Formats: sequence, C-alpha cells, structure tokens
Amino acid sequence: MFWNREIETIAGDDLEALQLSRLKWTVRQVQNVEFYRRAFQKAGVSPGDIQTLDDLEKLPFTTKKDLREGYPFGFFAVPKREVVRIHTTSGTTGKPTVVGYTRQDLDTWTELMARNLTMVGLTEDDVFQNILGYGLFTGGLGFHYGAERVGMTVIPSSTGNTKRQIEMIQDFGVTAINSTPGYGLHLVEVAEQMGASLETLRIATFGAEPWSESMRAELERRLGVDAYDSYGMSEMYGPGVAFECEEKDGLHIWHDCYLAEIIDPATGERLPDGETGELVITPLVKEAMPLIRYRTGDITRFLTDDCPCGRGKRIARLSGRADDMLVIRGINVFPSQIEHTLLSLPEVGDQYMVYVDRINHLDEMTIEVEINRSYFSGELADLQRLQKKVSGAIRETLNLRTTVKFVEPGTLPRFEGKAKRVVDRRGAIW
Repeated sequence: MFWNREIETIAGDDLEALQLSRLKWTVRQVQNVEFYRRAFQKAGVSPGDIQTLDDLEKLPFTTKKDLREGYPFGFFAVPKREVVRIHTTSGTTGKPTVVGYTRQDLDTWTELMARNLTMVGLTEDDVFQNILGYGLFTGGLGFHYGAERVGMTVIPSSTGNTKRQIEMIQDFGVTAINSTPGYGLHLVEVAEQMGASLETLRIATFGAEPWSESMRAELERRLGVDAYDSYGMSEMYGPGVAFECEEKDGLHIWHDCYLAEIIDPATGERLPDGETGELVITPLVKEAMPLIRYRTGDITRFLTDDCPCGRGKRIARLSGRADDMLVIRGINVFPSQIEHTLLSLPEVGDQYMVYVDRINHLDEMTIEVEINRSYFSGELADLQRLQKKVSGAIRETLNLRTTVKFVEPGTLPRFEGKAKRVVDRRGAIW
C-alpha cells in the first residue's frame, strides 16, 4: 500500500516524479469516461501528450455543471460492480453530484483523514465526537473512519439535539469535536445557557463553510480549544483534501494525492503563487471517479512562505466561493468579509443575517445582528451609537454603505448544517 502518513518526507524531485506518474495514470483512467474522451478530442490532446507536470495546462477543465449533466453514473470510470459506496451532494440547485468509491478509494480517503487528524495533534488517547451529518453527505463518514484509523474512541453523534450533544461531551469525557463553525457557536451558546462545563475539550476541527479568524478566536476562547480549519468536497472524496497544521497558518494540501492550481475565474489562466483566484484540483489516485482540473469555485491563493512544520506548499484559508460573491452597486463582496468585521466587534453577538434587495433600481444591503447585552445599556442613544459604529466598520471593510439592525439575542436562525446567512432577495440564498 503506497499511503504514507508521513508523506512530508517525500519532497523535491521524488515528489514530482510521484505526481507525474499518478497524473499519467489518471489521464489514462479518465479515458473510461465518455465525457473525457470527447473533451480530450475537442482540446486536441491525448494521454501520450502528458510528459511533464506543466502539461497539465493542456487538459480541459471539469465543472460541477458537467458532473450534474452526467447524472447519475456518467463519470464512473469503473464497472458499477466495483463501486462499493455512493455519496451525493445536496442537489439544492438542481440534480445532485453523484460520487462513487471503490474499496481502494475508501481506504485512501480514510488514510488521508487520519493524516489530517494526527497533524493537529489527535491520537489514540482522544475521544472524538463527530457532530456532522451521517448519510449521503460525505462529512460525517469521512471524519468517522479517519478518526477510527487513528485509533480514537469515536462518538458518531451526528447533528441536532444540542443539549444531548453537551451531555455526551461531559459524560464521555470528549476531548475533540468536529462540526461546522456555525454549529460550534450554537453549541457553546447553549452550553453557556445551561451553565455546562466543556472543560475536557482540547481540540476542535471545523469545516464545510467559510469562517473567519475572528470566528476562530471566538470559538477558541469560549470552547477552550485549539480550533483547526478543514477543507474538502464530495467530488474529491469528501473532507481531507487540505487541513491546517498546528501552526494555524494556511491549509496543507496532500500533494501526493492532489495537484492544485490557482486560476483567474474569468479567463481560466493560471495565476502565480500569492495571487488570489479559483482553486482547481486534479485528484491523482481516485479509481471510481477520477477528475481532471476540477474547478472547485473556491477562492484562495498559494502562500509564498514556507511553513515551519515542513509539510510544503499550502493555501490560504478560503475567502469564499466564486459563485457566492455578491456584487453590490458594482462592488465585489464576500460574506466572509462581513463575518470577520462583525465578530471583531465585542458589541455584537455571534449570529447575523445579510439581506440584499433591489430598491428603486439600486442594490441595498441590510445586516441584522444580535446585540451583546453586556455592551448595551438599553438607552436609545446607546443603540444609535452602536449602529453607527457597526455601520462604519462595515463601510470601512467593504467600501459600501449598509443598513445595520440590531435584534434580540436568540432571535436569528441557528444552523445544524451549513449556515445560510445571506439572503439575496434579488434571486438567491447562500
């Protein structure tokens, strides 16, 4: 078996040779998929043309739209009898993306997750409560099998029933939790209302939605943990594509299993390290559903400095998605910018909602945010002062005028799965 949890020992020419070998294998494997046979022919490229890693740019992109049009099994590169599991995306905007796994795929995915979890300091001595949904969503089972591979005691609590989640943390001596960051905030909020101690916790991993450094600081302070960012997507097995190390400064991609590029979302041209663009990934070891240059839609950049941990090239934390960027009066706005600004202000609570409307042919943004009672006297003048401060901070960040409304604590929606904090009433919900 070629999986090596200490893959960081492979570097330089040895790593590039391994990547090229696996890229050539992947290019041959996708010839079992009609979409790629046609796409290669249209691009005027054949498997034999791939002789160096730079030849990757000759190959066509793959998009989520392509995968949806191949529903359900059009992107499987092996006979269906070799597919031992199927996962899908949510399909909230149309047909879901169907992902298949061979037995080797599942073992690969499990080992990748084990690498990630050990990288943040988790061991067989930890008790791991997995607060992600189990089922067609890849997150729950991906973390579950990775944690078991490490040897941890795994509690598959799934989502919901927050008070019971807190009781399990206390009763079972849980040392590590995994959830979405939004649910992490909800968990600690309920724990505080219950007067419950979560003192056994030491590590938390969060993913499935963008979150800011301000939210990390809030989660770490209130949960009493080290919080780490996780990145993945169903099309790449699920979680496990990239993970923070204990430095908490960028996410390490497992370069023996994935080739990553950053491109200009508009032109498709590859961007140099340090420039922000769309992440494109080519998995190198997927058997059932290999992909070529998959456009993730996620916005990030390659960091140009070396990580002290020695694990090689890494990406910055995601700033959003190319398709969830809002254009308000000609200004590009990512929801993560709003979150970072709000959570840096002690006067506001953890929960917020953003509404975008078109009024008299102009785009208008309204932000509803729960007030932090400890910073509010109840006087109207005090409220007006807070609104002015928050509006000013948002304007300084976005260069955009917004309307800020404070609401009572506990009145805004809480989310067990991916948070949907932006309602674009011009036509979309994020």
